[in-house]
Amino acid sequence: MKKSKGISNQMDMLNGSIFNKILLFALPLAISSILQQLFNSVDVAVVGRFASSEALAAVGSNSSVISLLINLFVGISVGANVVIANYIGQGKTEKIQDAVHTVMIVSLISGVFLLVLGLMIARPILEIMGTPENVIDLAVLYLHIYFLGMPFLMIYNFGAAVLRSKGDTQRPLIALFIGGVINVILNLFFVVVLHMSVEGVAIGTVVSNIFSSMMLLYWLMHETDALRIDLKQLKINDRILKRIAKIGVPAGLQGMVFSISNVCIQSSLNALGSDAIAASSAALNYEYFAYYILSSFAQAAVTFIGQNYSAKKYDRCKKITLQSFLLGGATTMVACMIFVIFDHFFISFFTSDVSVASLAYTRLKIILPFQFLNMSIEVFSSVMRGVGYSSVPAGICVAGICGVRLAYLYTIYPSIASYDHLLIIYPISWFVTVLALALVYFIHVRPKVYHHQAAN
Repeated sequence: MKKSKGISNQMDMLNGSIFNKILLFALPLAISSILQQLFNSVDVAVVGRFASSEALAAVGSNSSVISLLINLFVGISVGANVVIANYIGQGKTEKIQDAVHTVMIVSLISGVFLLVLGLMIARPILEIMGTPENVIDLAVLYLHIYFLGMPFLMIYNFGAAVLRSKGDTQRPLIALFIGGVINVILNLFFVVVLHMSVEGVAIGTVVSNIFSSMMLLYWLMHETDALRIDLKQLKINDRILKRIAKIGVPAGLQGMVFSISNVCIQSSLNALGSDAIAASSAALNYEYFAYYILSSFAQAAVTFIGQNYSAKKYDRCKKITLQSFLLGGATTMVACMIFVIFDHFFISFFTSDVSVASLAYTRLKIILPFQFLNMSIEVFSSVMRGVGYSSVPAGICVAGICGVRLAYLYTIYPSIASYDHLLIIYPISWFVTVLALALVYFIHVRPKVYHHQAAN
């Protein structure tokens, strides 16, 4: 076995304090994701303040569609993270290099595929969702432009996954911040100065994705370790691709399940009118902030466990699991409580319409206090992926998230159809899913994986 040379900017996940290192890993990642959402929120805020309520609804209603189409490939990037982290833990230099080059080819192919797919199905899927007539043309225009930047978004996501595999969450943050600042400036210029609508914020988003992805690509091409990209060596290693797919595809399908159920919920929401759509679009930004905080600790769990499990440090894996839960739960709940307590202040960034704002407050109060359940789902799923059990959480989430939500939407909800009754399905489905994941983890996965391996 060839041992890896020292990897620059690498966090030592195999030795020393776990608590501090999880924080050092997760916080820059959380800030990166929040910044990404903040810059996405600027799209919503700018059109909501300087364009129209229809433009606000058009931009906001697209989030579930975008998530549906890209989540499979975001999941595959998680698989890349785990596989490269495994190789780092095992010290396999050649495997690391093969994996990195495979990942970057996959990112480009994924981006081109999503570009074509997005252009083809944007209008049909929005029509299926029952998007109101006064919104759909603007929504289609936004999606068409947004998906032109998809190859660059995929390069960023997969490139960030490569860097995260060695604990480097700081450079993706820097790239995202610079791209985000560009996005804000362009949004204001196109909408406020040139008086454009959704097309202006879409163009700004595409340009910012180009800058962020090119920065990451530049860094990866100039790495001094096994993670360095050599354009002449770009090729797909079939065996490594299968390993990535084995972990990443179930993770991606899990994300798609969330999105499919959210598309169905969005369809029911569309039937309640443009005010409800606009209100949910505004409140959803803060749900994303909370999600990105909790998911950063899930990403920490999968990366730390990926390295430590490969190095056969099973007791350390158990500590990583516990501390990821504690840190993720605490930070998520603090953030959610701040958003709920100061709801008038936060919603005011997106709308001055009283009726829209009132509905937005309602959504925050119903959903955010239960985000700790969502945190538990993500951490349990990530822990299981880190030890190679990726299909298990995916299957549970299919039943618990998608199954429960669809059953509710098409049986109980029609007889009590209202904004409040629509939203309560989120915490209900989270509770069912996390209970199932906890049972499977403690009864089946944890004893089988750690106890069996330790005995050997």
